[in-house]
Amino acid sequence: MTTHMTHASGIETQAAGDVRLTTLLLARYGATAPNLDVWNETLKTVLGHRSVRHYRPDPLPEGTIELLVAAGQSAASSSNLQAWSVIAVEDSNRKARLAALAGEQAQITQAPLFLVWLVDLHRLETIGRLEDSPSEGLQYLESFLLGAVDATLAAQNAVIALESLGLGAVYIGAIRNNPEKVARELALPPHVFPLFGLTVGYPDPTIRTAVKPRLSQEAVLFRETYALSEITETTAFNDYNLRLKHFQTKQHMPQRNWTETVARRLHDAASLHGRDHLAAALRDMGFGLK
Repeated sequence: MTTHMTHASGIETQAAGDVRLTTLLLARYGATAPNLDVWNETLKTVLGHRSVRHYRPDPLPEGTIELLVAAGQSAASSSNLQAWSVIAVEDSNRKARLAALAGEQAQITQAPLFLVWLVDLHRLETIGRLEDSPSEGLQYLESFLLGAVDATLAAQNAVIALESLGLGAVYIGAIRNNPEKVARELALPPHVFPLFGLTVGYPDPTIRTAVKPRLSQEAVLFRETYALSEITETTAFNDYNLRLKHFQTKQHMPQRNWTETVARRLHDAASLHGRDHLAAALRDMGFGLK
């Protein structure tokens, strides 16, 4: 029987024969790396992440939304500007309308909770008025990027928190397909942009989703400078195509090379599903983007 010793820090040392970290790294990369003799529940949650698109109908426990927002607000925020907000949508009719705007993704209506994460510069503009100070800085691209980064960090913190509670989630980038219509549905004021959605609920146990493999670390990790040879890059792509096809077979998904998927996604404006007009939509919604 494998035994473990837990330090006061909460880090659990792996004894010989313990394979939990190795198992997750094999699922993610098809190989083991790094070789660290540690284990804890946080690593289990982060490395075991998987998208969940099928949910049980069970409602979420009271206080779940507030806990997820607290986790989100515990993320880093640039200059502590906190340039994001989130809308919790539980009404079935509103979820159905948002699903229609996001390409009829069934998980939006199936999940008991749909969170829409927002870049929120309206609150900062309001503070400028209250302080009788011009807010010219909000008209620059940097301010929008700041809000987008803050919102993303907050959402990922919330995902880690909800997964630690046995819940599942999946990001919905298609909320940007029709940002102006989404803004009207959610009564967003100027200078507020719906960045992405997040479905939240208990995973349907009858549909088991495996950990999706990622590119090898050789393709994404550089030391000191960006240095990647064409041979290494091609090898990494070919290796990933094979591992992803194996994943697709196990999940009963159509087989397609990752490189082919990327090429299709970036082929032309039509592949962006309306998001080729985002710059114009942002300006219509009050963002300067200088």
